Amino acid sequence: MWSFETDEDYQEQLAWVDAFVRTEVEPVDHLIEHAWDVRDPLRNRLVRPLQEQVRERGLWACHLGPELGGPGYGQLKLALLNEILGRSHSAPVVFGCHAPDSGNAEILAHYGTPELKRRYLDPLLANEIVSCYSMTEPTGGSDPTAFVTRAELDGDDWVINGEKWFSSHASFASFYITMAVTDPDAERHGRASMFVVPADTPGITIVRDVGVWGHDEDEGHHAYVRYEDVRIPRDHLLGERGQGFAVAQTRLGGGRIHHAMRTVGLVRASLDMMLERAVSRRSGTGTLADRQLVQELIADSWIQLEQFRLLVLQTAWKIDRYQDYRKVIADISAVKAAMPKVLLDVAGRAIQIHGSLGISTEMPFGKWVLESFHMGLADGATELHKMAVAKQLLKGAQPAPGLFPTGHLIAAKDAARARFAAELDAAVLSS
Repeated sequence: MWSFETDEDYQEQLAWVDAFVRTEVEPVDHLIEHAWDVRDPLRNRLVRPLQEQVRERGLWACHLGPELGGPGYGQLKLALLNEILGRSHSAPVVFGCHAPDSGNAEILAHYGTPELKRRYLDPLLANEIVSCYSMTEPTGGSDPTAFVTRAELDGDDWVINGEKWFSSHASFASFYITMAVTDPDAERHGRASMFVVPADTPGITIVRDVGVWGHDEDEGHHAYVRYEDVRIPRDHLLGERGQGFAVAQTRLGGGRIHHAMRTVGLVRASLDMMLERAVSRRSGTGTLADRQLVQELIADSWIQLEQFRLLVLQTAWKIDRYQDYRKVIADISAVKAAMPKVLLDVAGRAIQIHGSLGISTEMPFGKWVLESFHMGLADGATELHKMAVAKQLLKGAQPAPGLFPTGHLIAAKDAARARFAAELDAAVLSS
């Protein structure tokens, strides 16, 4: 049954979330440097009481099923929640559904031993600790088939050597989920494996913390990490040896659609601010809202937002229905490919309508424009996702049986004439 309505009980929850984020969470964004940093006493003093309110409301870790402490709402309800949380830096952490911990928790839940779950998953779900996803490499980018970081068995230990780039939150994470090559001569997608690496293991060096344009932190949080004879126990392997690529997909499918859900929130915030500015800013005898070209900017933005939001919601619905990310590869890649352009376009139009104020650091649009480029790279480049969409669509395509395409108009007309020859002859005789 098709429906675009939210059930009454959940709509009441969403109304509470909207008010809670606006009045309680968004002010915190202006006071703390990084909502993920559990070492920051001010962050803990401000964020943890808010997290307790979310738990009492039954909205903690909505991406998880009841067996892991979440309500098990599914992706569609999570999408409706995340598009509210997406407009705030701290809100995903306050609600316990923030990246990369949400995806790393999914990996641990699927592939971790009972002991690994006890040591890392339980405190991670409680946000007592945070984690790092250490996959991208300086030369291989995010393509696992090009990775060179090695993990080799030595007795009962794995020994890891190599370098990882853009390992977000490594500086304050308690453990890393790290991909390394274990079988270099295996087929392309069977070369690498995934590991849990405790952050305090000897041999790990943070070469430097890399900053990102548009992020306000004094210190960057996307680390360049070196692994030198990093020795971890044999049972810290996640999944089977050589299964690293498949393990990565466990988190990346969810991570990509979750980024898109939150981006809907940023696009909506851009449009809301655009509308307020248009009816506030005087221009001649009226306001900007009276100008037809401004109206076009507003209309184009709303159309893009609604198209993108419906694609996100439909994809979330399909994930809930099929319970298998492999069946929605094209949908997730399409969402991922569309996301950066929608944010770039709408935030850019918001800048235009705000004029010099829009390009100033007194408004957030410059940060959101750069975030659009971030979203075009995180969890796979836009170009790769467009290729993935095309490949999925082409799988079902068949070559034309004849000399011309099956949609060739002359051939179609000839076929119609042959089929209805008797009727055509009868019509000629009776005329």
